[in-house]
Amino acid sequence: MIKKALIGTVVLATLGTFVFGRDVFSYAKTWASSARNAVKREVPIEFEIQRAREVIEDLVPDIRNCMHTIAEQQVEVEDLSQQVAAREEGLADQELAIRKLRTDLDGGSQDLVYRGRTYTVSDVKRDLSTRFERFKIAKDTANRERQILQAKQDAVAANEKKLENLLVEKQNLAVQIEQLEARMKSIQAVETISTLEIDNSQLSRAKTLIRDLNKQLDVREKMMDAEGRFSGLIPVETTTKHSDVDIAKKVDEYFQLNDSDETETQVANLESL
Repeated sequence: MIKKALIGTVVLATLGTFVFGRDVFSYAKTWASSARNAVKREVPIEFEIQRAREVIEDLVPDIRNCMHTIAEQQVEVEDLSQQVAAREEGLADQELAIRKLRTDLDGGSQDLVYRGRTYTVSDVKRDLSTRFERFKIAKDTANRERQILQAKQDAVAANEKKLENLLVEKQNLAVQIEQLEARMKSIQAVETISTLEIDNSQLSRAKTLIRDLNKQLDVREKMMDAEGRFSGLIPVETTTKHSDVDIAKKVDEYFQLNDSDETETQVANLESL
């Protein structure tokens, strides 16, 4: 199986070289980049946001390792500080002893007594020389230890600063992720509204139904009015519009009784009958 795959790969490479010539690797690289970008565009943004959140969470082990390293360095600094303090205290005692011996030698006495024991000037000088050499070595050692202590303290301070910056950056990235998610939801809401389709036929049916119901209610109201008139009730609900024309005037116009004398003659004739 592996042999067949290798043979197929060689064949494809040979055909690609024959078709594209020297540019075969450039074509392959461009095709791979295009394919990668196309696949990446198909990945949902929700998935990418979740992946970014997981990448941020992957920083937690590094943060814990950094905290552990700083804790170890702090312990080393404390131990070295105690050692330097003890060495400097011993140097102070040695310096007092050296100064005491040096002062005693200037006294001019041939015999010197320390704690009930007598020493010659030669013994004191030899002891002073030994103490002085040891003091210088101890002094140099203390200086080197002090430099080492300072370097360790600087390293701890630098690591603490890095840890603080890392924590701040992690928090900022988490906030940015929340902002991205909120922005995505806002865009999705707008897209949902913009792509919302309303069934106009359903809306038309609803309007038609309401219009038909209004007509049915109008018919029922008309029927109630008609039933009221047939029952002989006074239609107090409606107002009767009286005619403003005088009935006498109507009679005069109909019989052409405009002349008052003619009217009186006609009335007298009617009385004689």
